[in-house]
Amino acid sequence: MTTPTRQQMQRVKNSGIISGNGNGSPTKDDKEEELSRSALAMFRVKEEEIERRKMEVREKVQAQMGKVEQATKRLADIRQELEALTDPMRKDISMIRKKIDLVNKELKPLGQSCQKKEREFRAAVEAFNEKNREKAQLVAKLAEMVNESERLRLKKLEDLSKNITILH
Repeated sequence: MTTPTRQQMQRVKNSGIISGNGNGSPTKDDKEEELSRSALAMFRVKEEEIERRKMEVREKVQAQMGKVEQATKRLADIRQELEALTDPMRKDISMIRKKIDLVNKELKPLGQSCQKKEREFRAAVEAFNEKNREKAQLVAKLAEMVNESERLRLKKLEDLSKNITILH
């Protein structure tokens, strides 16, 4: 609280009724009455000042409360938005992880089957190649034998032809 200003005190003094005894000088009772009025007026001025400041403080508090309520509401909205943001993501992620687990379970036997079939395929390719080599060797031997047989038959024909010419 502040002390009253000189102007306020002067107003209080001037507002009191100064009664005189006719010669212009106040009496003792008049002075006491004037002091009592002055003190009462001063008290009223102080009370009005206190009330005015109390209203100012109340208005400031109300304004701050309004700001706090708005900030609280904004924070609640932001929290709701954050929760709404994370929920769908968690559901999607969980669903995708479950699908990945299912695919992994399906992949394991398929991978084993694939490896088994690859081994069988390699064995079949190796057997195929071996048979092809064997066939090639046999074809080469056959060709060689056919050539030898033709050569021998030609030689025999020549010998027979010579014998025929000798007989003539």
